[in-house]
Amino acid sequence: MRAYAGARAQRYATLKLAGLDEAPAQFAAFTDRGTTQGHGLGRRTMPEMADYSTVMAIHTIWLVARAEGLGLGWVSILDPAEVARILDVPPDWLFLGYFCLGYPQREETTPELESEAWEQRRAWQSFVLRR
Repeated sequence: MRAYAGARAQRYATLKLAGLDEAPAQFAAFTDRGTTQGHGLGRRTMPEMADYSTVMAIHTIWLVARAEGLGLGWVSILDPAEVARILDVPPDWLFLGYFCLGYPQREETTPELESEAWEQRRAWQSFVLRR
């Protein structure tokens, strides 16, 4: 909550983080930046490729979860260094996310941050460029 002040901090405090208490499965995702797998292919010119590969794996898990009726929540309020310390991972692993996985109590078509008045959805035209 330190990232916000005033009314925004109060609003942040009201958002539900029930997934941390209720989700039957939780996992952390890390990128092993020191891996020799692949002999550095791609990472020699674009070192962030290992991170992108981990994000794509998360994306794939998310799509499969939704196809199976599961919900996946990305918890973004955790301190990456503290998570790495608690989980005792090697120092060259980069924490990319902590996730809660489970069956939703109800199906929603409106994202929670929108329904809770934290954020409003933008029209796709505001961020898609056509050339």
